[in-house]
Amino acid sequence: MTDTVYDRIRAAIVSGELSAAQRLAEVALAERFGTSRTPVREALQQLESERLIERTRRGRFVRQIQPEEVFDIYDVLKVLEASAARMASERATAWNLLQLRTVHQSMVDLTEPNAPRRAELNREFHEVLAAAAHSPTTARVLLQLNSSLIVTARTTLAVEERWQAALAEHEELVDAIARRDGDAAARIAEEHMVAARDVRVQFYSDTAASLGAR
Repeated sequence: MTDTVYDRIRAAIVSGELSAAQRLAEVALAERFGTSRTPVREALQQLESERLIERTRRGRFVRQIQPEEVFDIYDVLKVLEASAARMASERATAWNLLQLRTVHQSMVDLTEPNAPRRAELNREFHEVLAAAAHSPTTARVLLQLNSSLIVTARTTLAVEERWQAALAEHEELVDAIARRDGDAAARIAEEHMVAARDVRVQFYSDTAASLGAR
């Protein structure tokens, strides 16, 4: 039951249904999701440990992440994703490769510009990649870092050019892992994160320009 409540609250945060301005009260969430307060409390504690929510004097809220922290996260992500890709090229099983290709194909088959679904599939791809590295520590840290980016206002994959580029990068990455080319896999994974970071930088630049024009 707890996992189900956790998944539902997390999904509501990811979709923006639960915003940063809304207090995450246990009683209100229990009523909303049709459960008791105990699984809600446990779910909120888990989400807090993942830094998706934060506790203030006024209660718990979806965490608001600052641009400086976003850029810092990407700097770490590019290193860890490259390491995970290299390890995957050495350790991935046939099942891991099948999972990677399956998720990638699901992304290719998504023809409608559904940004939340794009982001969801992208997260799944990177979780499968981390699993293919067969390093629980790496997978755990990557999950935490990627979870932190969930609360940013907009996914970079909402930009059509970035979406198409990400699909091509994912395909190149899977091919490199399949042929056991660790150097290529690491390079592609790092460049993939840098490209995503650059789009994020542009988001913030556009927002700053818009505010300055008012």
